[in-house]
Amino acid sequence: MNKINNQFTSIEQVAGQYLKSTQTYSTEIERKVSFEDILNGKKAEQISGLKFSKHASMRLEERNISLTEEQNKRLQDGVEKADEKGIRESLVMIDSLAFIVNVPNKTVVTAMDQTETQDSIFTNIDGAVIM
Repeated sequence: MNKINNQFTSIEQVAGQYLKSTQTYSTEIERKVSFEDILNGKKAEQISGLKFSKHASMRLEERNISLTEEQNKRLQDGVEKADEKGIRESLVMIDSLAFIVNVPNKTVVTAMDQTETQDSIFTNIDGAVIM
């Protein structure tokens, strides 16, 4: 490359100049997720049949909410019932817990407990299942 005029003498120089940074960036992102994290996430999906979005996982952790196997089964049953009725975005209530679920993707979008559900308004849902 002629540095004075910023002219490239070959296509390889252009590719080397501009494409290397994107390849390095993508590998840096991939390294931040460990194999153990991916494996644990896949195991949880297989057990429940449901996925929890990153947002929902953070909310569960922040609010110290842990689902029992029985509650997890009821949540899955609620999602199946919503799917049978053609609901796409559902509120699923289990005991004192509320979950917003994207039914076609079987993904829990967010979760909250009883203290947050009092006087709350749930938007962008087209159905509710109370288990």
